[in-house]
Amino acid sequence: AQQWLEGIKRIFGAMRCQDEHRVLLGGYVLHDEADHWWGNAKQRLEVGGAIITWARFKREFLTKYFPADERNRKVIEFMELKQGSMYVSEYAAKFEDLCRFALHYNTLEAEEDKCVKFENGLRP
Repeated sequence: AQQWLEGIKRIFGAMRCQDEHRVLLGGYVLHDEADHWWGNAKQRLEVGGAIITWARFKREFLTKYFPADERNRKVIEFMELKQGSMYVSEYAAKFEDLCRFALHYNTLEAEEDKCVKFENGLRP
C-alpha cells in the first residue's frame, strides 16, 4: 500500500497533477478488489455532496490496505534497527525504507534526530 502511494505520488509530481485531480486519477488506476473497494468507499464518503480530498483518500486507503498494527510493526522495526552483519549501504537502504513509517523522522525539524538514530545503529 505504501509503495503504491509513493509510486502514484511520483506520477502526480511528473504530471504536475493538481490536488483536486489526484483523487480522480488515484481512483482510476486502482484495479480488481481495490477498484471495487474504492467504488464503495467513494459512495460512502460523498454522502451529502462532500468533496473527497487527497488526504482523505490516502487515509481511507491506508486504513484499508495498511492497518495500524502493521504500520506499528514497521515503526518498531525501524526503532530497533541496527547494522548488525549488513554492509553500511544495506543498512542505509533499510534505514530509509523503514524511516518512512516513523513520521517523526520525516520532518525537517527532526533531521538531526534522524542522523543521530542512523549513527547509533552503526556497528562500532
